Amino acid sequence: MSSRPIPTRVVLLAGPSGSGKSSLAARTGLPVLRLDDFYKEGNDPTLPLVTGSTDIDWDSPASWDADAAVAAIGELCATGRTEVPVYSLATSSRVGTDSLDIARTPLFVAEGIFAAEIVGRCQELGLLADALCLRGRPSTTFRRRFARDLREGRKSVPVLLRRGWRLMRAERGIVARQVGLGAHPCGRDEALGRLADAAAGRCRKPAVRLTA
Repeated sequence: MSSRPIPTRVVLLAGPSGSGKSSLAARTGLPVLRLDDFYKEGNDPTLPLVTGSTDIDWDSPASWDADAAVAAIGELCATGRTEVPVYSLATSSRVGTDSLDIARTPLFVAEGIFAAEIVGRCQELGLLADALCLRGRPSTTFRRRFARDLREGRKSVPVLLRRGWRLMRAERGIVARQVGLGAHPCGRDEALGRLADAAAGRCRKPAVRLTA
């Protein structure tokens, strides 16, 4: 028998904001890397704006530091630990850092609305076990997202409503983009099944289809 350790791999869990990614990741019992903590800070001059508005477009991948997220995933896979930012959505700023230690766990979940953006890079680096995109009814996602964001005081009510309506109208397109980037579209039960398969070592390497 080989004495080589089982390599650590990541399941990328994507989906629209409010689709249930965080609660699903918590249900797995696996270590979780919160990709939303890699947002850029509110004073970053590269932040995009919503077309025709002065609102920052926090739903654009350009508002997120993909390089830092991939580096953290790579370090977790290689060493079992990494330093991650602690991000305040209410103030749009990093308020500290935290150590994430997954020890010798061979699988962890990285979840966030931009997880699909790094499917190709993680696959090329040999880090990917699976990539999933949670999907559901846009109206349900809207209610869930608004209740969560209001409860957590993430932004002002007018901003949350404008963002919520915009995302509800765009949700099918958001899912289609994430699927095009290589994330498998599924509901909660199928996602849990695929995560169980990945935990058992039955990794599924998605065919990455890069969008323009």
